[in-house]
This record gives sequence, structure tokens and C-alpha cells, in this order.
Amino acid sequence: MRRLLMTVSLFFLTFCFMIPIALVQSLANIEAIEKVLPFLKPIIEKSSIKSVIQGFLPGLALKIFLIMLPKILMTMSKMEGFTSLSGLDRRSASKYYLFVLVNVFLGSVITGTAFQQLQQFISQPSTEFTKTVGSTIPMKATFFITYIMIDGWAGIAAEILRLSPLITFHMKNTFLVKTEQDRQNAMDPGSLEFATSEPRIQLYFMLGHVYAPVTPFLLPFIVVFFAFAYMIFRHQIINVYAQQYESGGAFWPDVHGRVVMGLIISQILLMGLLTTRGSHGEGYT
Repeated sequence: MRRLLMTVSLFFLTFCFMIPIALVQSLANIEAIEKVLPFLKPIIEKSSIKSVIQGFLPGLALKIFLIMLPKILMTMSKMEGFTSLSGLDRRSASKYYLFVLVNVFLGSVITGTAFQQLQQFISQPSTEFTKTVGSTIPMKATFFITYIMIDGWAGIAAEILRLSPLITFHMKNTFLVKTEQDRQNAMDPGSLEFATSEPRIQLYFMLGHVYAPVTPFLLPFIVVFFAFAYMIFRHQIINVYAQQYESGGAFWPDVHGRVVMGLIISQILLMGLLTTRGSHGEGYT
């Protein structure tokens, strides 16, 4: 019963979260800001400010909305009855991947320029949905490039810097540490956050498959992310993190299933795009 309740809660959390994300992303462009805040027009019309708003603001707004999500999903997994650390990580990773797939990928594609397209998706027949989404994919390449830079590249830089643990240690060392044991506890480096790191990596993997035949210009950004992610996470796992458990490969079925899901989604969207270009036949010859 608890799992059913949490499944229903995850459904509403995933799809209700799309509303504020779509609203913020719709406002994170030049025209919308000038319409809502016309007194800022002289400032945002400057080339440097305009490039920041058009390039980084949508991705940054999405990243801010996702900050509290891991803690919410972990709490939901605990309420389902999972007690082991590996079980909690595995369950939370599945929830997180579903969430970013719907809100970061499909949500950004469908509602990226916001509610102007909503009536089109509601009124069109279900057979046209794939075509419409497929035709929207190329237009969102710039957004995903900036999202990879903000979430991926900046995330990797934050991983190697570890500013948050550093600040936390100094705060504990200043106000809470009384004994040597307290100091050792404050210096605990923690473990790899599998519940968020692995779904993010698989999202980028799926983006590579989706955009490889559509907008190959996006691929170098993903390759750079994976190259630095491999080096930095390898260093962190070997030299920094204190692993809390050994799963014995229990994560592999879930990881494999999400990889296959990403491949299927990329093929469906490619077929939708080819259909809109009138190249359904040529695409398979």
C-alpha cells in the first residue's frame, strides 16, 4: 500500500513540477522579460546581458528547481519501506531518472517556449504527438548545450572543488567540535551520491543518442563532460570517498534498463522527426 501511495505521489510530483519549470523557462527569454518588466528593457538589450539571458538563464533556472529534489525522492523511498543504503540509492535513482526524463528532457522540449504550445498539444490527435515533439527537438539543441555546461561541466568542477563539504567542515570545526572524535566525524568525506550522479550521466547518454543524427554539434559538449567525469569521479572514488556499501552488481539491471529506454526514446523521436521532413522512407534505405 505504501509503494502504491508513493507511486501516485511520484506521478503527481513529476507532472506538477513541470508547471513551475515551464513558467520559469517561459519567462527566461528576452521577449517575456521585456513584457513582464518593461523598465528593464534598456539593460537587457545590451549584447552582453542578452547573451547571458538567452544562453544560461533557462538552464540555470531549471538547475535551481532541481536542488531539493534528491532529498524529496530519498524521503519517498524511505516511506516505501526500503531500509538498506543500496536499496534506497537504487530506488531513488530510478525515481530521479524518471523525473529528469519527463521534466528536463520532455518538459523542456514540449514546453520550452512555454504555454503558447500547450493548446497545440491538447488539440492535436495522439498520432501527431511524436511528429510534433520530433520537429521540436532540433530547436532545443541550444538549451541542452547550455544545460550540459551548467549542470554537467559546472557540476564536475564543483565535484573536484567540494566547496560545500569544505564549508561544512569549517563550520562544524568552529562551533561543534569538542573532542578528537568529533573532529574525525566532521572530516568524514561521505560517499558518492549514486542516486543523483548515475541518472544525470544516463540523461546525457540519452541526449547524445537523440542529437547525434539531428544536431551533431551538441556531441562535443557531451564528450567533454564524459571525459572529465571519468577522470574526476575515478579520482574521487579511489582517493576521497569512503564507500558505505558494496552492492555486488545489484545496480546493473536498473542501469541497463534505463540505457535501453533511452535508446528506444531516441529512435521514436528520430522517426517522428523524419516523418515531419517527409523522409520516412529514405531514413531506412
